[in-house]
Amino acid sequence: MAATKSEPRRVGFVGAGRMAEAIARGLIRAGKVEAKQVLASAPTDNNLCHFRALGCQTTHSNHEVLQNCPLVIFATKPQVLPTVLAEVAPIVTTEHIIVSVAAGISLSTMEELLPPNTRVLRVSPNLPCVVQEGAMVMARGHHAGNDDAELLQNLLEACGQCIEVPESYVDIHTGLSGSGVAFVCTFSEALAEGAIKMGMPSGLAHRIAAQTLLGTAKMLQQEGKHPAQLRTDVLTPAGTTIHGLHALEQGGFRAATMSAVEAATCRAKELSKK
Repeated sequence: MAATKSEPRRVGFVGAGRMAEAIARGLIRAGKVEAKQVLASAPTDNNLCHFRALGCQTTHSNHEVLQNCPLVIFATKPQVLPTVLAEVAPIVTTEHIIVSVAAGISLSTMEELLPPNTRVLRVSPNLPCVVQEGAMVMARGHHAGNDDAELLQNLLEACGQCIEVPESYVDIHTGLSGSGVAFVCTFSEALAEGAIKMGMPSGLAHRIAAQTLLGTAKMLQQEGKHPAQLRTDVLTPAGTTIHGLHALEQGGFRAATMSAVEAATCRAKELSKK
């Protein structure tokens, strides 16, 4: 069952919801794993049909996934994960790499539910994984080594960026990037509605707003500039942009955004303690 980080291996999914499907789709599209080497389990066929459409194998047995796959990604609902881990614990071995994408379940909780020395990692994804543009962070448990982390990171980069961080950053990532998708969508909607108010057709306004966000994000990534520098590059004395920025500051935009990330992070921390 053991394999080096460079070898193809079977990848299992326990839970077959949207995030599991997004990760599987990314792995297959990037050629990280063949579709027939992916095995997913779920209680019903509601979501498994999407995996079958990708050419993956499916089952209703979580045990079957563990028995056939050395790398298993648990993508169940957080409230269900402890029960599922306890169910499969008897067949988990030191050959397995156990990965969770469930929010709020700590590495220590997972390690307590699984046999001693189990290699455990935790991943915090976000919705753009669906289009292979995710911003993910991962943290490793006590027994996961460098090879395990590198293997997982290499696989998940098929779905976007994946950065290893201390586990204490995972809840912050939830506030910044998990919930941040909704914050960005709210800004995009407001940006477009401003144009609609001024007379632009709705469809065109939303299309331009989305492209503006995409283009700006690419510039930030590719040029490596601080956002303040890029913002300054757009400004001209007494021009349109400075007048608009003044209106944003009057509306408390910056403080409201910071407070939104703080509120979402605090809520994630609360859920992690339950």
